[in-house]
Amino acid sequence: MEVIGFVALAAGVIIGLGALGACIGIGIMGSKFLEAAARQPELMGELQTKMFLLVGLIDAAFIIGTGIALWFTTANPFLGQIAKVLAETAKVVAH
Repeated sequence: MEVIGFVALAAGVIIGLGALGACIGIGIMGSKFLEAAARQPELMGELQTKMFLLVGLIDAAFIIGTGIALWFTTANPFLGQIAKVLAETAKVVAH
């Protein structure tokens, strides 16, 4: 497999695990919000505000991971270094 194939695989893992973690986190938080709102309905407005703030933070972490993964797929800073190492290895093997 070529280096670009590993980059694509890593980007898929970053995005996939980030989405999975965000979905699980938001699901657990939503269920806890409903439990707390059922126990104390008078706090529902305050809890809802905090829940939406946390949803934004969880989604922000996922979106940052997606941005980094897409950055690696389009402008991978490691490809140049890997190409240099491979070229040096080829020179050593050739001599």
